[in-house]
Amino acid sequence: MPVDDLVPRVLSGDVRALARVCRFIDDQRPGYRELLAQLYPHAERAWVVGITGSPGAGKSTLTDALVTDFRARGWRVGVVAIDPTSPFTGGAFLGDRIRLQRHFQDPEVFIRSLATRGALGGLSRTTQDTVVAVAAWQAQVVLVETVGVGQDEVDVAGASDTTCVVVAPGMGDDIQATKAGILESADIFVVNKADRDGADAAVRDLETMLALGAALEHSKSASASPSFRGHAAGTGLVREPGAGWVPPIVRSVATQNTGIAELVREIDRHRAHLETCGEAQQRRRRRHELMLRVMLHERWLAAFSSGLDSELGRMLDRIGSGELDPYSALELLAQRFLLPGV
Repeated sequence: MPVDDLVPRVLSGDVRALARVCRFIDDQRPGYRELLAQLYPHAERAWVVGITGSPGAGKSTLTDALVTDFRARGWRVGVVAIDPTSPFTGGAFLGDRIRLQRHFQDPEVFIRSLATRGALGGLSRTTQDTVVAVAAWQAQVVLVETVGVGQDEVDVAGASDTTCVVVAPGMGDDIQATKAGILESADIFVVNKADRDGADAAVRDLETMLALGAALEHSKSASASPSFRGHAAGTGLVREPGAGWVPPIVRSVATQNTGIAELVREIDRHRAHLETCGEAQQRRRRRHELMLRVMLHERWLAAFSSGLDSELGRMLDRIGSGELDPYSALELLAQRFLLPGV
């Protein structure tokens, strides 16, 4: 398939052409940015939903169930699933291909698995570019499933319109809920495997954290009324109605398709909220900023990598011989490779 034909074929819904573009992106072959520049104007229609949470919470099974629900609407669905890379071999298992295999024969579903290749934050270095390509394929929704993450790995929030944080009872997620990163990144909480013991406790922990966050927000607002209702109303630590979006808590058992319809309704409600209040454009702006920063960082590294590697080797030799200490070496490298004042 000629490269020149890829863009019109992707826009017409050709899955093979999209797969080839994604390969170009992941391999960063010459000309892949030009392809993306042509696809980008057609990529704004899709709503990007991030699915994140700790390992074992059931993200892949939940994603599989969401695909089924969105397809029941007649929507075209894209999935970008991230899997961890081995630090020893550089390989990745790409287990999402197994969990999502029932959708591979559906021409209206495109699934792309990406390896992290050492990238931190829960995403791959090519995630955003891949989402652009899949969205240009005229998908109505793109689901981005992160690798299992901790409380500070929240890059998906910057790459998504709606972020769903998945927790499961009995996995320590009640402790994770108290940590700022994962709490602040969530637009929707999903307590998956809700048929297990401890599901009620997990919901209570999340409600308490939401209530505490609302109380802090309320304490900073001079216009807030003295009494109002919201999550965990009995505590009195709740968010003022209309003050903003309160992340709902959805219980689900993804293996039984329980709670999936409710989760989709909450995703729809969040989208309507963002579009009504104007925050949808702000989120798109944030995504563009993240894309530009990543691309500038990669270009800077490429520009300096060869000279830096050789100079770094010389500095390591001098440190090893006792001629230089690491702190002085840093200053010498900074003078050589960084702009004045950096």
